[in-house]
Parts: sequence; structure tokens; C-alpha cells
Amino acid sequence: MNDHSPLRFSALSVQAVQVARLYYVQGLTTGAIAKELGLSRPKVSRLLAHARRSGLVEIRIHDPEGKAQGLQAQLQLRYPFLQVQVVGVPPGSSEEVWAERTVTTAARLLNDLLQPGMRVGLAWGNTMSAVSHALTPRIVSDVLFVQLNGSASAADFMDGFVTDTILRFARNFSAGAQLFPVPTFFDDPATKQAMWRERSVQHVLALQERADILMYSVGSHTASTPSHVYSAGYLDAGDLHALSAEGAVGDVATVFFRADGSHHGLSLNARASGPDLSLLQRAKESVCVVSGLGKAAALHAALQGELMRRLIVDEMTAQAVLNLDQPA
Repeated sequence: MNDHSPLRFSALSVQAVQVARLYYVQGLTTGAIAKELGLSRPKVSRLLAHARRSGLVEIRIHDPEGKAQGLQAQLQLRYPFLQVQVVGVPPGSSEEVWAERTVTTAARLLNDLLQPGMRVGLAWGNTMSAVSHALTPRIVSDVLFVQLNGSASAADFMDGFVTDTILRFARNFSAGAQLFPVPTFFDDPATKQAMWRERSVQHVLALQERADILMYSVGSHTASTPSHVYSAGYLDAGDLHALSAEGAVGDVATVFFRADGSHHGLSLNARASGPDLSLLQRAKESVCVVSGLGKAAALHAALQGELMRRLIVDEMTAQAVLNLDQPA
């Protein structure tokens, strides 16, 4: 009887299944299996190889990044101008876990992008504060972090949220920091226009314009943790009513935009200290960091307006954004 007869093949398969069960199910080593069955270790290895080749054992890899990579490809196909990194998250995990993984990825990206002599524009907020805490210390010469929107208010003077965020970025890289000590929102557009003629303000605006990297998130009042501009008292009831009436769905650096990504003509923007959002489109590198289902509509709108060149987003929020592209 030769080795390929049905009887010998059946006996080989039975032994291969026995070895495979011990190896894959019970977790025994090849040495332990050899000892238990009275076989040599090379024989055990050959039986395992036979089990795989013949289909007696099927190996399936459940890649937690597989779904994220698929979403990434869909986003890049839908938005050709965009470089995107979708961050995989554990099934059933909380939005806090999504945010933690997303800001950690953003911190690593900034570390990779940052080179000596660069200028980095930062829009403050909860997400950028979290990124600042996730940074790994590194010395980079002649780097300057520039605040993109003002924060001068009684609230910030008391808690230092904005100043601490900008300075934390700077200290991490042994870099300089250019703060922007003007109100987040002026009471009167004419006051802003007058302030913008001051040389000290023009100096900051010029640094913003020349930034090599812009980093920011999108603001939304529907996020599970509302954006800092909404939660810290920068906007009163009249402001919120006007934003709703005019169709605003989100903001970047306290400059608001509509569902189609447009931002011109929104009344509050005339009083806002943040940059014209065309700066995000002109920048050499504009990085938007977003996590949380409550920000999906704002992110979708920002993508319609091409208000970023690069996006870092968790997979659940990425899926929610893509769902908004589907017909109702």
C-alpha cells in the first residue's frame, strides 16, 4: 500500500487533527505534544503543516485595524484632497477610549512632522488639550507654537485652560510659544477691525499665515463632552440662537461653518478672533483631529468645505461621517 492510498491518508489526517487540537485548542507546545503522543518534534511539525495544507485547520486573523483601513480607503476615495488615518478601537469600547487612541495617534503624527525651524498654529480646545498631554518629550530647535484664536476672558484668566495647552506643546519640544491675548469674540465687529490694525496683532496674524503646520479639531455643541467654546461661557443665549438660525453646525478655532462647509456671512464670525477658514485650505499642512459621534455632523461639514488636508479620526466617527453621505 503506497503513502497516497485512502486508508493511509485517513490515518494521517486523524493523527494531524489530534496534533492540531492539542496545539491550537489546548495550547500545548510541539515538544509537549511530541512527548504526550510519543512522536518526534519534527513529526509533530509535519503533521501541523499537513493539517493546514489539507484544510483540516483554518487560520483566521481578526485584524482590529482591518475595518479601520477599509474606512480609511472609503474616506480617501470620497474626499480625494484628504490624507486620512482612521484609528481602530476595541469593539464595544467607550468614546473616552476612542478619544484616547485618537489623540495619541495625533501626538505621534506631530512628532513625526515637526522639524527644526517650523511654525505650528494651534487652535485651543478639549481635543488639543488632550493631544498636549499625550506628547512624548523631544527637543526640536527653533520651533514656535502660535495660538490661532484669542482666549482673553475672565474664565481663562482664572483657569488658564488655553494658555496651559499652548505652553504644554511648547515645553514638550523645548520650543517657543506665541500667545494671542485678544478676546475670543469681540462685542463689536468694529472693535475687532481696529484691533487687527495694531502691530502686535498683525505680528501674530503674520505668524499664523506662515505656519508650516496647523493643528485643530472641529467644535460641536452636540459632542458628549461639549467643545470648550460652548461649555466655558464664551457664547451667550443670543449667540447660540443666531448660530442656529444661520445654519451653523460647527467651528474651527471659534470660526463657524454651515453644513456645506461655507463660513462667510455668519454674523458671529465678524466678531470671532479665529482665522478666516481659507487659511486651513492654503496651509502647507493642516491636521484635523476628531473623535466622538457628536462631532460627526461638524466633521462632515468641514470635509464638504475642504477645511483640512489631513484627518485623524476614530473608526466609529469615520463610519458615522460616511453614513451621512448615504441617501436617506
